Amino acid sequence: MANTTDPTGSSPDLSTRLALDRTRVAYDRTMLAWIRTATSLITFGFGVYKLFQILPAGTEPRSHLIGAHEFGLLLVAMGLVSLLAATFEYRQNMRGLGAAYAKSSRSLSVVVAGLVALLGILALITMLFRL
Repeated sequence: MANTTDPTGSSPDLSTRLALDRTRVAYDRTMLAWIRTATSLITFGFGVYKLFQILPAGTEPRSHLIGAHEFGLLLVAMGLVSLLAATFEYRQNMRGLGAAYAKSSRSLSVVVAGLVALLGILALITMLFRL
């Protein structure tokens, strides 16, 4: 079996670096898929909330176990929780690749996740205070 590092043990050889790059990019793609899913949940939840907020005048809302307001809140909360869990998992996976390698290249997917989370929190606040 070939040695994957040079004799000084300071850096991995080319095939190891490429394998680490492929793994990192796979983690990024997974994170972006979670961001896409969370964005869909947040926007759909906010859309449901706003759609049912526009009831015709004189129409009484039916009594259901869960209304449109609660359903929208639930979807937005699910989107935020899934984004938080995905970010936590992504950070764990990047730490697993190795401290030196993880520091060498930063991914923008965590920044995008933060921005989507911020928008989701704003939507949740808007829905909670019925703005």
